[in-house]
Amino acid sequence: MNTDPIADYLTRIRNAVRANHKVVEIPASKLKKEMTKILFDQGYILSYKFEDSDAQGSIKIALKYDKVTKDSVIKDLQRISKPGLRKYAGATELPRILNGLGIAIVSTSHGVMTSKQARKENVGGEVICYVY
Repeated sequence: MNTDPIADYLTRIRNAVRANHKVVEIPASKLKKEMTKILFDQGYILSYKFEDSDAQGSIKIALKYDKVTKDSVIKDLQRISKPGLRKYAGATELPRILNGLGIAIVSTSHGVMTSKQARKENVGGEVICYVY
């Protein structure tokens, strides 16, 4: 049993990036699927595929690397709100990561989105993680 599935999701991606893997497979959930869509829309991953082969299903993520330097596009993933200590931010207090170069993924009442989108829609929520 995994007590923090989001931390596991981020750790699997982080480990795959450090090992220079092309693809990483992660057990699926609704929140993880939404986070994967955000990472794809923001250009942090190359592609993704949702597979519903068993009861839970899985997510296959193709990681994105720079063509010239062969470095990963994802430099770091940080879990912010943990099960033991939730972090919430109002619409005006939402974080800006590296002066707008990174993203913060936020779970709001309007769904999972980046902090920039949440600020635009004037909603706050739980700050799940930072990606840069």
